[in-house]
Amino acid sequence: MSRAFPTLWIAACAALFAAAQAVACAAIDFSELPLPQDTRPPAVRALLAAYPDLTLSPDGAAISRDGANWLPLGTARDIGPRQALVDASPMDQFLQTYPLGSSPEALAQRAQPFFDPGRFRNTPLFAMLWFSSEAAARNSLVRVGFSGLSDGAVMVTSHRGVDCQLRAVVARLDGGSGAVQAAFRTPGGGFNWRRITGTDRLSAHSYGIAVDLNADLGGYWRWSGAAEGQVGAYDNRIPPEVIEAFEAYGFIWGGKWHHFDGMHFEYRPELILHSRIAASTR
Repeated sequence: MSRAFPTLWIAACAALFAAAQAVACAAIDFSELPLPQDTRPPAVRALLAAYPDLTLSPDGAAISRDGANWLPLGTARDIGPRQALVDASPMDQFLQTYPLGSSPEALAQRAQPFFDPGRFRNTPLFAMLWFSSEAAARNSLVRVGFSGLSDGAVMVTSHRGVDCQLRAVVARLDGGSGAVQAAFRTPGGGFNWRRITGTDRLSAHSYGIAVDLNADLGGYWRWSGAAEGQVGAYDNRIPPEVIEAFEAYGFIWGGKWHHFDGMHFEYRPELILHSRIAASTR
């Protein structure tokens, strides 16, 4: 394969993203986005495909948005999930592959203790991709309503078209069943600059990239009284079509975590693409 292919592919992908965001809410369907075909590690391919404005250093060891400030990618280390939760390198974020879809097999993986794909977050990377201050995050916020599903709404960032992606989810589900509409009633919220309960780490809500739907239909592991790593089953009532619509437009679902957050959807297109790339190489 030509060495020029990855560069050409990234340029084409960047043009696609730019064209999509220039049109009023022409969202990207990450379930259909062409996958990069090269020999770089799947995690690197996924990151660059999800965020095509990132530049990979010549040695493949770091990424940058401006060509001046570089963030080392690190390696996917042989560490346990407890350490990854508090001290993840960018590559550690991909230690566990997020299971796509709503099949019994995809939903069953969360029974494994500490199976939490997406909960491992590297703070410097999130600052590079999103924001390093509350003021910057707040300045990017827009309101996205759930018209056609409920009278609810949330505040999310417009950065990288997250609001557009969420509107595409709502449009795809518009006119859905009563169960689908119920999921969007009394939403738990969107932007909220705060720390994750029991930690000193920023929540994904701080960046305006997370949405909580109806908490009555998708519970939270801490509310169950379960011990960490021993969470067990939970009564999820978020419909499969809601999960699949969010995933198509780049959001992962917290209901697939052992430490479940069944109301929570978080914009992580790199994890959606990484799952697809991993599946294509099996």
